[in-house]
Amino acid sequence: MITAFLGIGIGFGLAAQTAVNSQLRKFVVSPYFASMVSFLVGTIFLAISTLISGSPLGVPLSLFTSEPIWIWIGGFCGVVFLTTNIQLFPKIGSVQTTVMPILGIIVMGMFIDHFGLFNSIVQPFGMNRVFGVVFVLLGIFLAVVLPEIKANRQKSDSTEEKQVNQWKCRFIGIGAGMLVSIQAAVNGQLGVALHSSFHAAFVSFLVGFITLLLIVGLKERSFAKIKEPINQSAPWWVWIGGIIGGLYVLINVYLVGQIGTGQTVVLVLFGQIAGSLLVAQFGLFKSIKNQIEFIQVVGLIIMVVGVFLIKMI
Repeated sequence: MITAFLGIGIGFGLAAQTAVNSQLRKFVVSPYFASMVSFLVGTIFLAISTLISGSPLGVPLSLFTSEPIWIWIGGFCGVVFLTTNIQLFPKIGSVQTTVMPILGIIVMGMFIDHFGLFNSIVQPFGMNRVFGVVFVLLGIFLAVVLPEIKANRQKSDSTEEKQVNQWKCRFIGIGAGMLVSIQAAVNGQLGVALHSSFHAAFVSFLVGFITLLLIVGLKERSFAKIKEPINQSAPWWVWIGGIIGGLYVLINVYLVGQIGTGQTVVLVLFGQIAGSLLVAQFGLFKSIKNQIEFIQVVGLIIMVVGVFLIKMI
């Protein structure tokens, strides 16, 4: 019960994180600035957690020559994913911002497993995964495509250009999801090299924060906007996106050790989907309310079944 609660809880947290960071963006304007603040908070949180675990914060210089260069790109992948989600959330809503990356996560995850990329264990693409992908695609059709077809028939002001932009956003979401699978594989190898999951998570977040620090410095020329949420009396919860991200990394590592990767993925996915539905249905964290249809719920459940087939069998 405890592991199930933790898995579903961090899944819900991921859905809430995007809504929280999107609200933060309203105060700092730039999605890069919002991501930087989130990564800063997450880096501080993970630094404290790493020290408490007994691991050092420094990295042996020998790793830079003995390990492949890709072992350091996990933080960069996280930056692209988080910033993309912040930009997509107000355009396609909570449910689609959660659903479309899931497709990317699954496709890239299977590709990595099949070819053993990033020193991962080889897991050939079997028939159970074929059926799993079919279920996932069917779920996406019911949760995303079918409601849009229905809406376009009812609204005469729906333009072809608007539909094209929606699909561009969805494909971008799929691409961002692919980076999540790459990040997980890379950070797994980083954890092996550093002999600590806490240390690896901290280094990954630190790389992401430094990347965003450089981007914001070049694009914004100033870091003064970091005070805006305080100056404008923003709600306290706009700062917790980084903590949610840090908790996801730590709890995910714990659950994989307790119940395995397959069950962890299913629990987290269930939490993500349930969280996205609640955020959309009730407009949590000041997001726009979107009435969820029954067919969408069915589609999302079918997606969970598909992921179960891919990850558990």
